[in-house]
Amino acid sequence: MGQLVSDVTEVLNYQKSKQNNANKRQEILQQMAQDELVKTNLVKKALATQRAKYGADGVSATSTTAGAVLKRLRDEAEQPYQNKKQSNLTKLKNIKNTKPNLLKKILSRADKIVG
Repeated sequence: MGQLVSDVTEVLNYQKSKQNNANKRQEILQQMAQDELVKTNLVKKALATQRAKYGADGVSATSTTAGAVLKRLRDEAEQPYQNKKQSNLTKLKNIKNTKPNLLKKILSRADKIVG
């Protein structure tokens, strides 16, 4: 009887673990979406500020040098968010559900039962 209770408890713990993992995944995905919005707004702000400076100086944003500066600004603003995104993707990959294998447990105890 004790073994049955243990097996049932293991299955119930698996269900809780599965739900907890789903919640963790959801939190990570929400954080990634929030980071993407923040990154987009930050990049837009940095580019708008630089374009305004160029406009005040009489430089067009379509010139090769200005385009390269704007690209570098965008890349620099995005870099921390790209690193965080990679970290979150790694976290998502590491969240695993390990199913209890009750059949293996029963077969490993079969010798004791039969024996």
